[in-house]
Amino acid sequence: MGTMNFKLPHLPERTSQPRKNGVTMVMDKGLGTKQAEMFVDACGEFVDLVKLGFGTSIITGKVADKIKLYKDAGLKVYVGGTLFEAFIIRKKFDDYMKFIDKLKLDHAEVSDGSIVMPHDEKCEYIHKLSKNYTVLSEVGSKEEGIIIHPNKWTSMMLSELEAGSWKVIAEARESGNVGIYHRNGSPHTMLMNKIISKVKPENILWEAPQKSQQVWFIKQFGANVNLGNIAFEEVIPLETLRLGLRGDTFFTFLPQGTKAE
Repeated sequence: MGTMNFKLPHLPERTSQPRKNGVTMVMDKGLGTKQAEMFVDACGEFVDLVKLGFGTSIITGKVADKIKLYKDAGLKVYVGGTLFEAFIIRKKFDDYMKFIDKLKLDHAEVSDGSIVMPHDEKCEYIHKLSKNYTVLSEVGSKEEGIIIHPNKWTSMMLSELEAGSWKVIAEARESGNVGIYHRNGSPHTMLMNKIISKVKPENILWEAPQKSQQVWFIKQFGANVNLGNIAFEEVIPLETLRLGLRGDTFFTFLPQGTKAE
C-alpha cells in the first residue's frame, strides 16, 4: 500500500504496484498534459491502468508526451477498444499496430462492442497481439437492450483468456447502464454469479463507473477487486471505499460485532 498518513488497525490489506489484482483502471477522456500531471501527482500510486477512452488518442494534442508522463509514473497505458474497432472496420489492423507502436504502448484492448465480429476472429486478434502486448479484451455490447446469455458471457471470457488476454473486461460503458448492469445502473446479480462460477474473479476487470457499483463489488469480492472506467477524480474516493474509510463500506472490514456506540 502507498503512503499512509496514519496506521489505523483493521484496514484490509491492499495489493501494491505492480498489481496483478486489486487493479484500478482510469478512463482518460482527453486530459491535457498539465491535467495528467496533476492527476498523477494526486493519486498515481492508486492507479494501475489508464485507458485513453474510445478514439480520443487520435485527436488529443501532445498525446505522446502524456503517455510518457503516465509511463514514467509506473502506469500502464492503452487506447480504448472502440479505436481498435474503428481500425478493424476499415481493414487497417497493421496500421493499428503501427499507431500503438508509435505511441510506445505495450498494452492493447480488443473489443467488439460496436461492430459485429465472429468470435474466433476476435480471439485471433487477441492471440496475435498477445505475442507483443499485454492484452485486455472486453466482453459485452455497448448497445442497450442487447442481451447476451450468461453461458455465452462465460464461454467468451474463457476463450479470450485462453487466446492470450491478461484480463477480460466486463462491459458497462462509461455510463454504467449496459452489459453487466440493468438500465438503472444496478448490478445484474444473476449474470455476475454465473460468470464467477466459471471465470476466476482475479481475471476479470469489472467496469464500475458509479459509486453504488463500486460499493457492490467491494462488498462482494473484497478490497482487491479489479475495477475499471473510474474517473480520475474518483480514484481516491474509490480507494477509501476499498479500505472501509467511507460510509458505504465503513463496517465491511471491521471485526464482526463492531457496532456504532
